[in-house]
Amino acid sequence: MFPISLQIRPDSLPETVIHDVLSNSRRKNALRELRTHGGPVSVRELSEAIAADETGESPAPRCVRESVYASLHQTHLPRLQELGVVEYDRTRKEVRACRGARDVERYMTVVAGYGFTWTELYQLLGVVTLCVVLAAQLGAPVVGAVDPLLWTSGALAAFAVVTVAQLWAAYRLSVPLSR
Repeated sequence: MFPISLQIRPDSLPETVIHDVLSNSRRKNALRELRTHGGPVSVRELSEAIAADETGESPAPRCVRESVYASLHQTHLPRLQELGVVEYDRTRKEVRACRGARDVERYMTVVAGYGFTWTELYQLLGVVTLCVVLAAQLGAPVVGAVDPLLWTSGALAAFAVVTVAQLWAAYRLSVPLSR
């Protein structure tokens, strides 16, 4: 058997690199925090959030915050920058996710199928629905021949089917395999 590797873009990160990135909980938590913030985050803010997550205390003890800060600054952020996952400005002490973070994020979220996350699937369905209903409302050829209410009902049914599929997938993941 040949191992199958899904690379979305030619410049996407190899699976071995992604697994290396995600093998460390601090790197994984740093990427999760960057995704939550959506923009640049100070290393101090990042280290405080990760330390709080590690200890379960907010704020985390000072020695833990300092340890997390040092490991991020000296090891993890430079490594993530070297791999093209984050941009790390050492002078301003700011970090932001960049293109490679998207590759890693695919392994951090549950995938619906065909390489899409459930969020992307819902977004795609919403955009397609909006375009079809607007086209029907404006009387576009072919689509306009069907009542917009019927298109809307079909879209709601499609959302229901996707939701049931997502719930079923989550259920299958939560039920232990029988031997």
